[in-house]
Formats: sequence, structure tokens, C-alpha cells
Amino acid sequence: MNIAFLYNVRHEYLDPKDYRKQLEADFDDPITTKWQIKHLRNLGFKVIPIEANEKAYLKLYKNRKEIDLVFNVAEGIYGRDRELQLPAMFEMLQIPYTGSSPLTQAFSLNKAKAKEIFVAKGIPTADFQMVEKEDFVLNKKLRFPLIVKPVAEGSSMGITNKSVVFDMLSLKHQVKKILDAFNEPALIEPFLVGREFSVSMLGNPPEFLPIIEPDHSMLPKKYLPFDSYEVKWFFEEQGHADYLKCPAKLEKSLQKKIEKICLDVWEALEVKDWCRIDIKCDKKGNPFVLEINSPAGIAPPEASMTSYFPLTARAAGISYEQLLMRIVNSALKRYQNRKS
Repeated sequence: MNIAFLYNVRHEYLDPKDYRKQLEADFDDPITTKWQIKHLRNLGFKVIPIEANEKAYLKLYKNRKEIDLVFNVAEGIYGRDRELQLPAMFEMLQIPYTGSSPLTQAFSLNKAKAKEIFVAKGIPTADFQMVEKEDFVLNKKLRFPLIVKPVAEGSSMGITNKSVVFDMLSLKHQVKKILDAFNEPALIEPFLVGREFSVSMLGNPPEFLPIIEPDHSMLPKKYLPFDSYEVKWFFEEQGHADYLKCPAKLEKSLQKKIEKICLDVWEALEVKDWCRIDIKCDKKGNPFVLEINSPAGIAPPEASMTSYFPLTARAAGISYEQLLMRIVNSALKRYQNRKS
């Protein structure tokens, strides 16, 4: 079986102080891609590696008759809708692929548009405001402290300790930073201070893998209690594996509530095969959807022991290669059902 492996390569390295150096945080290091391809080959597949750059379509077109399935971990390269670029190419060339449709991918990346769908479907998500210019009037529903994010980025890009603001002057400053660095709108939300969870879902219909809860009490005092860029890319990767509690210790009622919310998100956005959903609670313990990660990061253990989706799989007794195989089989089954 021939699998095309679509990926993006990180060329720019990470700096929490310079948002412009975070623009490739969603991409993978070469060592990650190397091991992902090796694991797919270990499973017996012939792998055709294709970097998801401007030449990707040409390579897909050239190899379209040989490709049985695309394993897609690519993020696209330009624009706030970039995650739909590669699935749209697969659809155009009629090549089966893992993961969700172009429309789902577009809504998954754009936090504001996803939240509009969540609101329409009655899925709990925090109040928000999207701003496209420095001169704006703050929505009266929003109260400090607030958090400011780029509207269409993943991997905590642009979400640092300084993203949490406590007054109008700091809010305006942070909005300007987002607008200038990412050339896209800023999203303003209440800064929720409760527990934080990451929920991995696999298959069609999806099953839940063990839930992750970061233990904020372990963070140095210089870090605010949330999964910021500094925490995700520096603290977690510096050997603090015990910071991520998996499976999280949850009351059954809260777990059922979280899983119901995540299933509603899956159905509302018509997710396929796999995703990871981030949940944050308010001070009363009420869970709200922050965002959906599709495709979710899936770095192999040789490259990272804190990549969330494989971490949850390991907690469920699923090896990395078994995880890859299950994603492949999930996609193949969808296409077989479509033909029958």
C-alpha cells in the first residue's frame, strides 16, 4: 500500500519574546518527520514523503495514480485558512486522505468562526470579541482579566504570559502585537482560571483516549496557570513530563460533561478520524471549549515525550505505530463505506 505523507518543516526556531519567530511553531522539526516516516515504513507501507510547500500540488498530481492514501499532518503554509489547503488538493485530485474535510479544517483553525458555530449549537464556549484594528471598543460583556490570541494559529502561537491583560492599556498593546506579528485579527476572551484539559478523540464514531490535565501547581511562579507558549515549548519539553497528568483525575460527572461537550464539537464541525479538543474551566468548575486541534500534533516518542495525542495513546496502552495504524484504518474504513 502506497501512502503519501504530507508534512511541513520548521525552519524558524522559537522565541516567546518575538511573535514573528513563532510563525512556524505548528510545523515539525526534521527529526520528527524522519521518525514518522520510519514508523510508517515499519508498518509495511511504501511512503512517498511530500513537503506541504508551494510544490506539493505538483508532486501530488504526478503521483496521484500511485497513492492509495494520504496521511496528512500538514498545516498549510499561508493565510488564516491554510489548514484547508492540502485537503482541498486531495479532494480535487480524488485521493483518499486521513482527517477532516477542507471546510472542517477551516473552521478548526479559525477560533472565532468555530466559536460562532459552538454558540449556535449551544456548546459552551467563553464570550469573545474579534478585533481587526487597533482602534476598537471593548464589548461590555468582557471583564478583566482578559486573554488576547491570534484568531487563526495553533501550538499556542502568540499566547504568552503577556497575553493575559488586566487593564485597557495592556489590552490595546497586546492587540497591536498580534495584528502586527500575525497580520490577522486578534481574539479577546475572559481569562478562565479553572482546571484545563486536553481531550483526544480517535475513530468514526470517535472513542475517547485518556484525558490530559496540566498540573498548574508545578509551574514556576513566573508562569501564569495556563498552557502558554512558554509552558508548552520550554517548560514541558525540559523534562517535566509529570506536569501532564494522564489520565486526569476527574469526577465522573465532570468527565461526562467534558466528553459530551467534545462529542458535540465533533458532530457540529463534522470531524473525521482524529482530533484533540482543549477545554478550560471557570472558577466555578464549568467547562468551556477553547479550541479544536485538527490535525492534532503527533510527534513520535523519539522526538518528544510530551506530544499530547501520542501521550494519551500511550496512557491507553496504544503504541505509536499502533496509533498510526488506527488512524490509517479509520480513514480507509470511511472510504470503503462511501463506496458500498
